Amino acid sequence: MSTQPDATYGGFDEAERAAMKERAKELKKGKKAKADPEADLLEKIAEMPESDRVLAERLHALISAEVPELAPRTWYGQPAYARNGKVVCFFQAAAKFGTDYATFGFNEAPLLDNGTMWPTAFGITRLTAEDEELLISLVKKAAGVS
Repeated sequence: MSTQPDATYGGFDEAERAAMKERAKELKKGKKAKADPEADLLEKIAEMPESDRVLAERLHALISAEVPELAPRTWYGQPAYARNGKVVCFFQAAAKFGTDYATFGFNEAPLLDNGTMWPTAFGITRLTAEDEELLISLVKKAAGVS
């Protein structure tokens, strides 16, 4: 792998700049005493295209019911779940960056460490019962709850 910079790099694309602006808004909102992070998360989910919205709503329901220790919030304009103020896991809508699948990821989750390789993100097109069971077990492990 070359360490030379890519001469064709043109800076952040429009979607990346929009995500950074969302994050700046979240940080400003977080400083206000009356901020409602879950209301913000639900608002962002409601704005998503149907295929992303269905996945995000299901994940929110599962995480809220199965891992109530995690606090819902937004992170770069997308649904996320935090413990002690630190984001543990997040959902990224396919529409956010124009991909063919949504992503469910873990943010620096050392509790998932399984030797030399472990999951940090999954591409999702739909959720089966088995998928839900796997994701919830990983979320619990990443959050440090049993």
